[in-house]
Amino acid sequence: MKQTVVALTTNDNPYDPIDQFNEWCMFDLEHGYCTCEYLMKIAHPTDVLSEAEELREMEAAIDEILSFDFDNRYKKVKREVEISEE
Repeated sequence: MKQTVVALTTNDNPYDPIDQFNEWCMFDLEHGYCTCEYLMKIAHPTDVLSEAEELREMEAAIDEILSFDFDNRYKKVKREVEISEE
């Protein structure tokens, strides 16, 4: 089964936030970006949202961040990935 995944990254990060999260996160933190924390401040995810609603909330937060990104630091990564049905 395929699912669309959306992530926020910086333009200078050579790692993929979807497929190489650990390496991506280390680069992000070493450069002081704290992108995950920034995204969570904007997104406000909760336990009451369905997975689909949470994905829409995250993408809306990413789009909001990008709309105020006048330094062109960030970019959105979006693609379909195969997920297991367990």
